[in-house]
Amino acid sequence: MGTVDYKGPRYKIVIIGDGGVGKTSLVERIQGHGFETKYHITIGANISVRDISVDDREYKFQLWDLAGQQRFETVRGLFYRGSHAAVLVYDQSRQESFNNLERWKRELFSSVGRKVPYLIVGNKDDLEKKDIPTELLLNYVKKCSSEFTSVKINYVVPSLITSALTGYNVYSSIELLARSIRSYIDDNHFD
Repeated sequence: MGTVDYKGPRYKIVIIGDGGVGKTSLVERIQGHGFETKYHITIGANISVRDISVDDREYKFQLWDLAGQQRFETVRGLFYRGSHAAVLVYDQSRQESFNNLERWKRELFSSVGRKVPYLIVGNKDDLEKKDIPTELLLNYVKKCSSEFTSVKINYVVPSLITSALTGYNVYSSIELLARSIRSYIDDNHFD
């Protein structure tokens, strides 16, 4: 049996955020699997590959679902190496998980050694209780985008609301990330 020689861009994407925000469930949905109701803690990292086609371009994403618990902080640093982009996930029903996005972003940039494009995802849209007002999210996204501008990088941080349970916007998130990476590279003349 022959192999297909993939010619498109390959990107390492880290999926980060507090434990229990639904990172693994989002990745499972992106991979075309159903929703698992039982919670399974990620130990270290789960790695999977997803090929996608967006706007007539092919992408190969290596998805690194990193453990969100504080006790894994020391090993997480190793998993960030070589990352091209990230998905920062928070739980819409847990204000603390949203507040911790700033810490996750600092850990990402510090571990990678530079700013990389990222997508902010508010997961668990299926829950009635939502602690994050839209205005708070929009202000945070604006602040995050201005941090790129301050270092002369043209990039607007995208955000999206999802539900891993229902599948709402899950595939759209990976398409948005692909477009975001492409824009980041094209607009800033990066290779």
